Amino acid sequence: MKEFIDYILQFGHLNKQQIDLITSKATELDLRKGEYFSEAGKIPKQVGFILEGVVRFCYYNNKGQEITHHFIDELNFVSDQQKFEAQIIASDYIEAVTDCTLLFFSKKDWDEIGNTIVGWDVITGLILKNCLLKTIERRSPLVSEDATTRYLSFIGMFPNLVNRIPLSYVASYLGITQQSLSRIRKNIR
Repeated sequence: MKEFIDYILQFGHLNKQQIDLITSKATELDLRKGEYFSEAGKIPKQVGFILEGVVRFCYYNNKGQEITHHFIDELNFVSDQQKFEAQIIASDYIEAVTDCTLLFFSKKDWDEIGNTIVGWDVITGLILKNCLLKTIERRSPLVSEDATTRYLSFIGMFPNLVNRIPLSYVASYLGITQQSLSRIRKNIR
């Protein structure tokens, strides 16, 4: 819980009563590898904060191929935020890539925190902005690079993930086949 509170306090000040309210609403959740935090076709019901583990956002394209479009690891929020806030059906899956431990908040509890704590919307707005900037910084350069450079960039951006997640997910994220990724990895060793 301390990691979660420390994370939030980077984005604004909270007094002890406010922190106590937030922590009273948090529930710990263990997700096993392959389980979903949120599923496409369903309305997202929770916001999470990853204490341990890695999740990925993925969807199926019109050819039925599974596409991974980003990863989230420890000490970061995880949510299909726009769909969660609007309470509309999600188009992405959020899947545990490793066994995960998260703190989560139901929509009701999240809204109660927002309605009770003055300035909570500012804090969560800054957190969301930070998350979006990280995603854009990580994703943008990958679009224009060749496959080897994309892989080397991935290693630079996610040094702690490369040995924790299946290569098929890395290949999907990079927009290449698993065979190409295997060749690239072999050539850089």
